[in-house]
Amino acid sequence: MSGVSVTDLIERLSLTNHTPDIDTDKIMIETADINRTALQLTGFFEHFEKGRVQVIGFVEYTYMQRQSDEKKLHDIVDKLMSYKFPCIIFCRDLEPLSEFYDAAEKYGVPLLTTKRATSEFSAEIIRWLNVELAPMISIHGVLVDVYGEGVLITGESGIGKSEAALELIKRGHRLVSDDVVEIRRVSEVTLIGTSPDITRHFIELRGIGIIDVKTLFGVEHVKETQSIDLVIKLEDWSREAEYDRLGLEEEYEEILGNKVVCHSIPIRPGRNLAVIVESAAVNHRQKKMGYNAAQELYNRVTGNLRAKEQEMAKNEIEEETRAEYLEDIK
Repeated sequence: MSGVSVTDLIERLSLTNHTPDIDTDKIMIETADINRTALQLTGFFEHFEKGRVQVIGFVEYTYMQRQSDEKKLHDIVDKLMSYKFPCIIFCRDLEPLSEFYDAAEKYGVPLLTTKRATSEFSAEIIRWLNVELAPMISIHGVLVDVYGEGVLITGESGIGKSEAALELIKRGHRLVSDDVVEIRRVSEVTLIGTSPDITRHFIELRGIGIIDVKTLFGVEHVKETQSIDLVIKLEDWSREAEYDRLGLEEEYEEILGNKVVCHSIPIRPGRNLAVIVESAAVNHRQKKMGYNAAQELYNRVTGNLRAKEQEMAKNEIEEETRAEYLEDIK
């Protein structure tokens, strides 16, 4: 987990910096949790997490304004700021009290403000920090948005990942990243993929070189980030290998501890990879919506067999009854 600078926080969330003399580039935030500074203003600092961004809302601000003992308030603020947390943010465009300016200069803690309400801002900063500070790995592959499903195409170098992505782009889908995909685990069920800044919107095609998808096909064919819903592994076709032909049981690829549905696709001349990837994405979407084509076929086959077995059992019973009747007649 790597940290993000307070400068990035200011720029991404459009915050106002009231302490421009403090170098926010060197102050790093290393946890996505924040602290609503409340009990600390009463002098209770036990279990105080000094690594968190501090947020002050209208309630805390009003409490401080109503304090009659200015020295006590000054001492509390001084002690609070002495913990040197990454920064303190006042919501609803509230002007920081003079005590905070003095302590901010003394301890080098940035004073920031936002126009947004406290609850709304708290949710947004936690969401943003969770993404930025999430565990991250880089994977060799191509990430494409196909009908809203994030499809990560992997395989050996030169097997045709970029060519498949280019065909998908021509068919109206969107490129997220080619060659290198940066994947972040933002929750126990969600992986977010993006492209390194240096290769964003570019595809490498052997024999042609580098093409700019955004310029060549238009901005509607590229995307900055995408959740990873499906992994397609491209591999050379082998006569000896056994490939799944029904799909009754899902296979999974583990990425950063999260399991993602995975399909291994054998490559042979004449196979249209773009159509196969499209079909896999739509089929995966159907399964998420509760319809499984393989299970439906299995149910039909087993239902048909059961009906035939019942018909055969019925015929056997009729034959036995007829035989018994003839025996009785004799």
